[in-house]
Amino acid sequence: MYDPYSVLGVSRSATEDDVKQAFRSLAKRFHPDTQEGAADKGRRFKDLSIAYEILGDASKRQDVLDSAQMHED
Repeated sequence: MYDPYSVLGVSRSATEDDVKQAFRSLAKRFHPDTQEGAADKGRRFKDLSIAYEILGDASKRQDVLDSAQMHED
């Protein structure tokens, strides 16, 4: 199962600001324009963007939490 929390390296109890700060920090590091010839950085940046899109939206974030809880039961 895809875990956007682990992609961004934040806990499930992270605040919106924590998520934003983690994304920005990692986005600077893995942005494909910052490194020449680094194809995996582009893939990593895409994964980070998807994770931030999910966790940055309150309803999508709740869906992830509900799904994770359902898999634990």
